[in-house]
Amino acid sequence: MKKLILSNKNYISGVIFVAIFAAAATFIADQNIIKTLGLSPLVIGIVIGIFYANTLHNKFPAQWESGITFSAKKILRFAIVFYGFRITFQAISSVGLEGFLVSLIMLSTTFIFGTWLGYKIFGMEKDTSMLNASGASVCGAAAVLATEPVLKSEEYKAAIAVSMVVLFGTIAMFLYPVLYSTIFENASGFLHMSPREFGIYVGGTIHEVAQVVAVPFCIPGAPEEMANNAVIVKMTRVIMIAPMLIVLGIYLSYDSKKQGKGSGEKAKLVIPWFAVYFIGVAGFNSLHLVPENTVAIINEIDTFLLTMAMTALGMGTRFAKFKGLGLAPIYTSAAMFAWLMIGGFAVTKFVCEVL
Repeated sequence: MKKLILSNKNYISGVIFVAIFAAAATFIADQNIIKTLGLSPLVIGIVIGIFYANTLHNKFPAQWESGITFSAKKILRFAIVFYGFRITFQAISSVGLEGFLVSLIMLSTTFIFGTWLGYKIFGMEKDTSMLNASGASVCGAAAVLATEPVLKSEEYKAAIAVSMVVLFGTIAMFLYPVLYSTIFENASGFLHMSPREFGIYVGGTIHEVAQVVAVPFCIPGAPEEMANNAVIVKMTRVIMIAPMLIVLGIYLSYDSKKQGKGSGEKAKLVIPWFAVYFIGVAGFNSLHLVPENTVAIINEIDTFLLTMAMTALGMGTRFAKFKGLGLAPIYTSAAMFAWLMIGGFAVTKFVCEVL
């Protein structure tokens, strides 16, 4: 009995420990200079977590690891489910078929291309390639967090993917406004983009939600239509993470069965139920039964829980595990970034002109 009480105490201490780090990350992310860079508390959290993992982790009780693991696994799933309160089906439908098609095409092609490139060309492990591709194709750090439990990969692999999201997402956040102001706005013919088209382009191709929100504000005199379309199309990509994870779970089951053929092992179907619940919560939120101020509070709490999960993920990341990967993640992410920027432009123009 005494051992059980001690175990629970260590468990709770670990969770509280992560929460303190997450609170620090939230405070840092709320500073004006960090807001200007478009860095979310999730990104700050993993940076702090990685710093802890590679400097201070030996200074704290090893028994707290159970609480840290709980934060990275269980709290993560709970937070992803309630991420659905950020989305309504009405908002997604308001950008029409163009926004949906751009989101679908860019998500699927980027994920497939990034996974193939990382695994087949640059020699990364398949789960590392998939995590890297999920961050670029869906919604940055949150997508990496959501994909990690389905793949059951090690923490440091998710940390690699998040770092690539931060690097190339930040480049996009500063590059896109320059492209619009110097080329797209004043060009004629195929290179010209209206504010509506550019908003769809931004929402369909930039990594993080925070980065998408930041881009229109970096363009002097940008109309509200641009910002609204960018955010709504981005939210369309976000909700697509649920069907993507379900398809990924089915694929992993099929691949496992294929690999185990002749061994007598029966592959288990992997269904990420938290992704299904995420759609359910988004559907419930679309009914507008919960007051807006309550939804805002839920989203604030959810952001903190996601920050806890990301911080805990960083706490399990040791630099020694990165050895052998070399520059493969950077090469893969750079290629996906080029596809998102150039291919995304072509896809957006084609879809908007045809429909």
